[in-house]
Amino acid sequence: MKTHVIFLLLGALLGAAVASLIVPPGLSWYASPGGMPKEAEMQVIVKVPAIIHFATSKLIAGQAIGAGIGAVVCFVLSLVLASKRRKTPAAA
Repeated sequence: MKTHVIFLLLGALLGAAVASLIVPPGLSWYASPGGMPKEAEMQVIVKVPAIIHFATSKLIAGQAIGAGIGAVVCFVLSLVLASKRRKTPAAA
């Protein structure tokens, strides 16, 4: 049981770390306007606190999802490894 919990926590940490690398480029792609040439500049009036709130909340949500996925994957991996370890060849 202790091994399963260790794998679960390790998976959650790894999932959050991977999400921290993947989510920011995804957010920048999602928030950028499409179909504009690179040289074109757009005049925009924005509310900076709203943008910061949006980006931060999406980053935290992405990290939580990544942590959950990593925890589940590593927990299943620990169960598979434990079941393989328990199987012993039948003694004749």
